[in-house]
Amino acid sequence: MSLLGIHLTLLVGPTVAVPAPGSFMEALQRVEVTHNDEGRSGFQLTFGVGRSGPLDLMDYGLASHPLLKPMNRVVLVVTFNVVPQVLFDGIITHRTLAPSQQPGSSTLTVTGEDVSAAMDLDAKVHEHPAQVEPIIIAQLVLGYAQYGLVPVIIPPPSLDVPLPIQRTPVFRGTDYAYVREMANRYGYVFQVTPGPAPMMNTAYWGPPNRVGIPQRALSVNMGAQSNVDSIDFQYNALAPTTVKGQAMALGRALPVRTFASLRVPPLASQPALLTQSRVRTSLLEDVPDGAGYIAAQGRAQGQTDASTDQVLTGSGELDATRYGDMLRPRGLVGVRGAGFEHDGFFYVRNVTHSIRPGEYKQRFTLTREGAGALTPVVPP
Repeated sequence: MSLLGIHLTLLVGPTVAVPAPGSFMEALQRVEVTHNDEGRSGFQLTFGVGRSGPLDLMDYGLASHPLLKPMNRVVLVVTFNVVPQVLFDGIITHRTLAPSQQPGSSTLTVTGEDVSAAMDLDAKVHEHPAQVEPIIIAQLVLGYAQYGLVPVIIPPPSLDVPLPIQRTPVFRGTDYAYVREMANRYGYVFQVTPGPAPMMNTAYWGPPNRVGIPQRALSVNMGAQSNVDSIDFQYNALAPTTVKGQAMALGRALPVRTFASLRVPPLASQPALLTQSRVRTSLLEDVPDGAGYIAAQGRAQGQTDASTDQVLTGSGELDATRYGDMLRPRGLVGVRGAGFEHDGFFYVRNVTHSIRPGEYKQRFTLTREGAGALTPVVPP
């Protein structure tokens, strides 16, 4: 499937994905891929199917093809101006056949999730005595090396080592559920990003990634430089939340309290927690028995950090042929032309890619902790 300067490549197979037959690409009608900064990402391929030849007397050819069996691997690569980029690496989890009485209208829809779905299949009892979260997560992720998962782990500012003579944390569930539960303790995210090469993936555990070179700016109301079809912004004054509570330390109950987000770098000149006249206050969530003051303070700060991710949200759509690149979530992007309150840099929370012959659209959601740009100019 090709557009002007853009080419889509499909690889599929049981464990190691190989280039799909030409008949697959000829039948492919639509591709939709959704990348999220939290939870699993997903894909959907829609094929036109028919029963026109002698080999199709028993069944639709694509519907019975062994390459499209559930749990097979699918890799999508998009080439922008001769530069290939891995769009998705995942596993087939659902198939839908929709026969039609109208000639040429029958479809086969193949749906799946990123390779972290393999981590969510087997429930077990987890016990890791005297080990902190970063070590546990590295061990769990490395158990899925066949999917090319490489762990990238950002340790929390403070860690509470569980001493076996005091407590041994136990978790019942899948590896994926355990990793997500540990991320939630600190307001962190667990995400699997495809690339940089096909069948390689980065398993990131840490705070939302605001570090790195911002992507090409989203420009609105800038004449010929505009590359966004539509965008709107919403401000949620009820999102920012401070946390208070108590935790035991040295045999005494000490206060736990948060006042501001510790997300770095800051993206807004008017962060809601510091500029709103009133903000919500919640109570500290339960801390496991035996956990110390450090763990309690870390959880409280995680709740506050996560709440500020919901303050200012921007949603919109762009045409990839005008934008000239693939907008990626889990990083920064600049916005220009929306006015000082809404210009500046944002964190890209999710992106949905919709590709069909002659069209490539990207829908996106951006977030930050408040209004106001931090810089007078946003580079293109």
